[in-house]
Amino acid sequence: MSTKRETKVKLVATLLLLIGLTSLQAQTVKDINGNVYKTVKIGTQVWMMENLKTTKYRNGDLIGSANPSPRDFAMETNPKYQWAYDYDESNVSTYGRLYTWYAVTDSRKVCPTGWHVPTDGEWGILTSGLGGSIAGGKLKEAGTIHWESPNEGATNESGFTALPSGDRAFHGTCTGITYYGTWWSSTEHQPTTTQTAFAFNMRNLSSDIVRDDWSKTTGLSVRCIKD
Repeated sequence: MSTKRETKVKLVATLLLLIGLTSLQAQTVKDINGNVYKTVKIGTQVWMMENLKTTKYRNGDLIGSANPSPRDFAMETNPKYQWAYDYDESNVSTYGRLYTWYAVTDSRKVCPTGWHVPTDGEWGILTSGLGGSIAGGKLKEAGTIHWESPNEGATNESGFTALPSGDRAFHGTCTGITYYGTWWSSTEHQPTTTQTAFAFNMRNLSSDIVRDDWSKTTGLSVRCIKD
């Protein structure tokens, strides 16, 4: 009799857990433009499952853009811009937008209220919880619908659903879509003495995630993390 009762208790507990997980997976957040993003809890963190798409800061101010001209802004000291990959707005719904680090860290904020651009340390927590440098496979969307073959090691078991959104160089050329994606952190490489900041790269030919310093004028993707 007690065994049956214990079994029922376990079944109820499992059901409640599944309901809770389903509810968490179904949670969304909306940006100032009205774009809606699915979210996922990974360890103790809650992340957007999609790349940021906003063209406005949190207060409603427009983020600058060089569209449609692939403008070179190498002489600007802190260019604050965003673009659709290859200046084609049809890319945004899938891959999000590309932002310079100066736009990402502007005091007006690019992420919705209650969310922020992850620090280098927060990226470190994410990757270390998934096995360190090999975490790329657990973060990348599985298959080759968006990633070029072979999309090495991709399982997306974390639910992060990383996509190969490419980048935009300071001189205006966009490269890498379907082959790699790179996501900003809000952390400078060496504060006040460098023009680079930390970002995290995933590629189709590897299951690794690579932490490196990138020029702050490069257009890269953004994933917001919950405060």
